[in-house]
Amino acid sequence: MKAIVLHEHGGADKLTLDRQFPDPRPGPDDVVIRVKASSLNYHDVFTRRGMPGIRLPFPVIIGLDVAGEIAEVGSEVRDWKPGDRVLVDPIDRVNGGLVGETTHGGLAELCRVAAHQLIRLPDEVSFTEAASLPVAYGTALRMMETIGRVQAGEKVLILGASGGVGVCAVQLAKLAGATVIACAGSREKAERLRELGADDVILYTEEDFVKVVHERYGKAARRRSVRGGGVDVVVNFTGGDTWVKSLRCLRLGGRVLTCGATAGFDPKEDLRYIWTFELQILGSNGWEREDLHRLLELVGTRRLKVLIDREWPLEQGAQALSSLEDRKVFGKVLVTP
Repeated sequence: MKAIVLHEHGGADKLTLDRQFPDPRPGPDDVVIRVKASSLNYHDVFTRRGMPGIRLPFPVIIGLDVAGEIAEVGSEVRDWKPGDRVLVDPIDRVNGGLVGETTHGGLAELCRVAAHQLIRLPDEVSFTEAASLPVAYGTALRMMETIGRVQAGEKVLILGASGGVGVCAVQLAKLAGATVIACAGSREKAERLRELGADDVILYTEEDFVKVVHERYGKAARRRSVRGGGVDVVVNFTGGDTWVKSLRCLRLGGRVLTCGATAGFDPKEDLRYIWTFELQILGSNGWEREDLHRLLELVGTRRLKVLIDREWPLEQGAQALSSLEDRKVFGKVLVTP
């Protein structure tokens, strides 16, 4: 089969197209999926670059998110048959491991996974929509609802709003009844975020988002007896030099929601803001199986939109990942073999 294969850590040149990679064969409890779509995430960038403490079984096919049709089932598989439309939960919750990292992923024509990782795909949800959900939308759902408990009437500032997690976070905040303030890097992205439901957009490339928040929404008061301003929630999964700035945007008792650090995991910290304004820092890691079922229901009933920036052919999988790495996208990047 054809596959995009990583043989060693490094830059985009370390991802190569192999036209004769061995076809996977199912074990007794496995299935082989004919991949219809695989979406890329910033985690795939980290996998290519290398992450401290994580050793990969080179060569490895990257791509965490996979949707397709079952091509072959193992001898002990009873609930699935060839032709079934499926979405893969990238996390192997029985044996441990992660698709596209510890086992071969979706940037290939075929992909083998354990049968217990499968979720039946409803007819109302396309392969490309389904493949966009687990890592980005699943992470956003857990962060915004389960951990963050975003409520109606709250003011929510979302950094990185134009990426896969961001566009879902914008929609989930609107579904909850919150006022959404999205940060964008270009006027084109700003306009698309407004179309998606953002009530206010800040162009962080042209203006200091902290200054804009203070001008439009006020500054936090140090005492509850004094009426103050600021936003209720900041969604920050970029880290880096935006971290302390995020704290400065919050009201007294406000909270930061984070699920990643695409711009740096060890930012400068200022603990004074945390204790002075009684801030809450809430971390969210990944998703649960039920989150994927809820996402499929939201997408199937069209209450949640899957924003796709572009679909790339398998042969250009390395370039597709580079477009994500360079932050040139709005929404999800798909590879369709």
